[in-house]
Amino acid sequence: MAEPKEMDVIRRAYELWQRAGQPSGKDDEFYHQAKRELQEALDKETPLQE
Repeated sequence: MAEPKEMDVIRRAYELWQRAGQPSGKDDEFYHQAKRELQEALDKETPLQE
């Protein structure tokens, strides 16, 4: 299973953080949310191998 690239996760987390009003102390939340979103998108693009 493919995983999102680290730089893509960081960019997405930064975007989420900005949209949320740049709150302090929530770095991990935005990082994990970004990683989840990108992983879900990859999973939809990659057909399951049998």
